Amino acid sequence: MAIKAAGPILVSDQELSPRANAATALLATALLAALVVTETLGGEGRFAFDAKIVGSAVAALALLLRAPVLVVVALAAVATAVTRAYFG
Repeated sequence: MAIKAAGPILVSDQELSPRANAATALLATALLAALVVTETLGGEGRFAFDAKIVGSAVAALALLLRAPVLVVVALAAVATAVTRAYFG
């Protein structure tokens, strides 16, 4: 429904309300989070606990500690690689 409503607004000079803009921003964040969770935890239609979860947990911890994004990515990659090497 929101996509149908966006068409006339985008074509005209009419702007979305601040509340609608906030909802759009939250929707994009929620969709991205759902994609990350699905790709991390879902393996062939079932729950899969593997090295990606360890990498995601390390990245989340680094973000909570306010590490720079490059450091977060590097830590997550190293944690994932070490977990895969250790557990096969």
